[in-house]
Amino acid sequence: MILKYVWGILTEPRVAWARIREEDCSVFETYIGTIIPLALISPVAGFIGTTQFGWQIGAGKPVTLTAGSAAQISIAYFGAILVSVFVIAMLVRWMSETYGDQKSLARCVALAAYTAVPMFLVGVFQIYPVLWINFLFGLPALAFSVYLLYSGVPIMMEIPVERGFLFATAVLAVGLVALVGLLASTVVLWSYGLGPAFMSG
Repeated sequence: MILKYVWGILTEPRVAWARIREEDCSVFETYIGTIIPLALISPVAGFIGTTQFGWQIGAGKPVTLTAGSAAQISIAYFGAILVSVFVIAMLVRWMSETYGDQKSLARCVALAAYTAVPMFLVGVFQIYPVLWINFLFGLPALAFSVYLLYSGVPIMMEIPVERGFLFATAVLAVGLVALVGLLASTVVLWSYGLGPAFMSG
């Protein structure tokens, strides 16, 4: 069922985590039913926002992207989200062996996917790309995702809470490093002429 556990993960995280663990959906089912629909939110909202509304710096006119440029960036953004979830899941799977019992890739993908639900959903605000609005809603979403990670790791990995705290902290640290790496790669790509094309006039 598409988006089956999204409401539960937002309202009763611990109950939802237990149900997700018991159902143990395949990687394919989690991608089709949850990750892909949610991952589309930010790229689609960003495409609309950057082509129809644009963003404003100071008192200047709003800056918008061409449809072609925005489409390329949105597609790359969507692909990066899908790959990032999988990479984090692989990291979680590798780390689970360190904590005594390597879990299935499917379970690790589910952990990565449902941890990111608040970040997926808050992407809708990219439809109006004003920096302070995105920060206003993005920071609480990030905080809730961190909470979901810390609450979900012990349940999904079936380890004590104390060990789960260390596990989740390691995953969070690597996730932040990956984010910095993604931003750095964006700068490199832009320097090779793959940056955005702005509307003239």
